[in-house]
Amino acid sequence: MIDLYAKPIAITGASSGIGRATASACARAGMFVAVMARRGEMLDEIVAEIHEAGGRATAFKGDVTDPDSCAQFITHAEKQLGPLHAVFANAGYGQEQPTWSTPEQDLRDIFETNFWGSINTVRPALPGMIERGRGHVIFCSSCLSKIGLPLFGAYSATKACQDHFGRAMRHELRSAGVHVSTVHPIQTSTEFSDALLERSGQKARGKNRAGRGFIQPPETIANAVVKCLKKPKGEVWTSTTARLAMAVATAVPGLADLAISKMRIDHNNS
Repeated sequence: MIDLYAKPIAITGASSGIGRATASACARAGMFVAVMARRGEMLDEIVAEIHEAGGRATAFKGDVTDPDSCAQFITHAEKQLGPLHAVFANAGYGQEQPTWSTPEQDLRDIFETNFWGSINTVRPALPGMIERGRGHVIFCSSCLSKIGLPLFGAYSATKACQDHFGRAMRHELRSAGVHVSTVHPIQTSTEFSDALLERSGQKARGKNRAGRGFIQPPETIANAVVKCLKKPKGEVWTSTTARLAMAVATAVPGLADLAISKMRIDHNNS
């Protein structure tokens, strides 16, 4: 077990949802917290909440699609809080569009944020971790990293990239003393879903989508992240049902296709 007290962590996408909940959970665990997002006023709110609770935190307004902004965030975090123990690449969004007709710019944009944004966040932190011989990198992937669903092909692909990079890095950096984990949430009750509807226009029609019937609060994922920071492991799942379903889908792809086809029929008829 790792004592997290006074250990700094940098978190992107921290203005709301999983990122914000994780910032609070890490602060309660005694960690020093650096948060980054595009909405500076919301970052100031979470920093104020942490300070009021007796914790230590700092905010940096930036965009993960900008490598320089991410590098400046890591520099800011270490200047304010000390050498980083962990970095949580959490920023991302979803969209619901037919994969074959998604405009090229939309495809490039979601990869720039979900995948490249994670790489931009992690890379500046790694040299210091490797030099110190300790650290923890966490990617917020998704249960959909293991399978592509209709209308979510682009999102699933970005999350699969995070998953594959995370696994490769886990083995590459083990001898350097740096842990690498991937987190695989199911649908969460955050503004992520509202933003997905907005980006998808009328295509979503207000329905619950891929995670219908399986919704968790962001605090569930946040607590799982803190648990992983205390006792590192490769993959973090917050739903045993989803984990088993994805395992079966990978092992028996034909059965997965049948299940997806039925899900599509039920979705269209609801």
